[in-house]
Amino acid sequence: MQDVAGVDEDTVKQSLRAEGADAAHVAVTLADLKAQQVSRRHPDAFVIGADQMLDCNGVWFDKPPDIDHARAHLMSLRGRSHDLITAAVVVRAGARVWQHVECATLTMRPLSDAFIESYLQTAGSDVCSTVGAYRLEGLGAQLFTRVEGDFFTILGLPLLPLLDFLRGHGIVAA
Repeated sequence: MQDVAGVDEDTVKQSLRAEGADAAHVAVTLADLKAQQVSRRHPDAFVIGADQMLDCNGVWFDKPPDIDHARAHLMSLRGRSHDLITAAVVVRAGARVWQHVECATLTMRPLSDAFIESYLQTAGSDVCSTVGAYRLEGLGAQLFTRVEGDFFTILGLPLLPLLDFLRGHGIVAA
């Protein structure tokens, strides 16, 4: 079952950034806040919260609100490496019982302005639903020269460690 948490991510990010937190700490905090909020509504359930941060040399990127911002993201990331830091937290009855943080590093090839325009025209507004304005599992794969890290982490959930936890607690079959 999916139950969406109403966490004000921008406020949390700004607050933690002001305190000097790194992207991994922010991802864990957001994942935990989401899981805690949903856990209050479902105290007997194991609640999974997840979040992902994109960090490029200390600059954090959010999901672009529109195609113009997606274009700006791609122009900023082209020819550079960035980290996708993904955190997952499991909460039960308001207590964190598990957490995992993983990082993947992606190197974007030096894209021409024309290629970016063509990519955005083909990919459409779907790029606005992802933090880097790309989906590695689709057309976005063409943007990269190197990908280091777990595929599921890049998609936004460190699935294999999470499944290991769930098997260990009898939630999914071993």
